Amino acid sequence: MKKLILKPGREKSLLRKHPWVFTGAVERVDGNPDSGETIAVRSSQGAFLGWAAFSPLSQIVARIWDFSESARIDREFLRARLQRSMSMRSVLLDPSENGAVRLVHGESDGLPGVVVDRYTDTLVVQLGSAGAYRWRDVLVELLGELTSAHAIFERSDADVLALEGMQPSVGERHGTLAVDPIVFEENGLRFRVDLQHGHKTGFYLDQRDNRALVRSLAAGREVLDCFCYTGAFSAAALAGGASAVTAIDSSADSLAMAAAHMELNGLAGAQFVAADVFQMLRRLRDQGRSFDLIILDPPKFAPTAALAERAARGYKDINLYAFKLLRPGGVLLTFSCSGGVSRDLFQKIVAGAALDAGVDAQILRWLNAAPDHPVALAFPEGEYLKGLLCRAPT
Repeated sequence: MKKLILKPGREKSLLRKHPWVFTGAVERVDGNPDSGETIAVRSSQGAFLGWAAFSPLSQIVARIWDFSESARIDREFLRARLQRSMSMRSVLLDPSENGAVRLVHGESDGLPGVVVDRYTDTLVVQLGSAGAYRWRDVLVELLGELTSAHAIFERSDADVLALEGMQPSVGERHGTLAVDPIVFEENGLRFRVDLQHGHKTGFYLDQRDNRALVRSLAAGREVLDCFCYTGAFSAAALAGGASAVTAIDSSADSLAMAAAHMELNGLAGAQFVAADVFQMLRRLRDQGRSFDLIILDPPKFAPTAALAERAARGYKDINLYAFKLLRPGGVLLTFSCSGGVSRDLFQKIVAGAALDAGVDAQILRWLNAAPDHPVALAFPEGEYLKGLLCRAPT
């Protein structure tokens, strides 16, 4: 039988149900398994620890499918996992056919490397591990059987694929896209999602609840939306009664979509600025500008902990300038989606930025991803999105 044997004493994380095995924990691999093949993981004493997908080119050499020796990793196993994942969403969220929801969230749903988002009647599948790739056709077939999806589109083109030794794969896998972009509804607002070229699976569904929070805070406030992408936070602010919104992003294409979102929702009062956010924040400071509500939602600065120190400098800079631009009594929503930056480190970075800006700010609330992006208790790495709602003193 093909199996992976751990070094002595390296089974502790698996006994705590953590789903990853790193190369440094491996004593040897027996049987010459193929990339993505299911193998048994055993301790140095031979005790069974789990069934895993083998990934020989990755630092995460094995990702656990199941910790039970009696489990069989096959079509029915995947069907049951998909059904469980989708049924959990039906309890947490209104499964509106006009809306959008994450149906599968990788390791936290017991499907390592598998992400599935639904936009109205279309599913977008993003695979990020060798094991997920090996089961791609079966996963697509099962999703077609378990849902009423008109089409299934694959967006397996994330940077992590290179670490797995996989090639990007983008295109229709089931049915035919009726329209692209697709229009869906969120909290009473309508958005377009570009399945083929948009970030991630086309939209940042994880920020759904935080956009609703912005809407509740925006009335009468002048808003600065940094790294605005296609303007979802800006739309939420204007829908909530913001007096004006300045939205900054370096991508002209994203800003064009943002402007289209304002028109789609009949919203006015947004000024879109194509610029580097770091430079623009300094320029706004030099101009003596100030704002009542500032949103910082930057792209991933640190995909791994090894890059956290360099990323910390970037987060420190943008938060420092944001605090300098924040009016007395104003609020800042600041986020990090970097898996390599922990919650504690992020709070320290923001606290340091406030201190250097001379602002004695308060934390009103920790912010997280929406509930269709759960975090397994045994897999803290799943908590990639973290944020703070801060207030400047009056």
